[in-house]
Amino acid sequence: MKNKIKYTGEPMGKLRVVKDFLPSPDQLVLKEENVKITISLKKESVDFFKKKANEHHISYQKMIRQIVDWYASHYQQRT
Repeated sequence: MKNKIKYTGEPMGKLRVVKDFLPSPDQLVLKEENVKITISLKKESVDFFKKKANEHHISYQKMIRQIVDWYASHYQQRT
């Protein structure tokens, strides 16, 4: 922030306490059971995911994992 906020002693008006509606931090972390595997992919496919992941500042492995999850979810609903 370049501009500093100047606080004055002016009245703020009628205030009210808002109920805490945010979940606790332990509720935000969704643990899923993962299985570690070894897989061989074409170099050009991995290069593609690395390039796209770099553009979006995320892990290429996370991108690949998400695609596999979407694929499985899509076809799991059809059975």
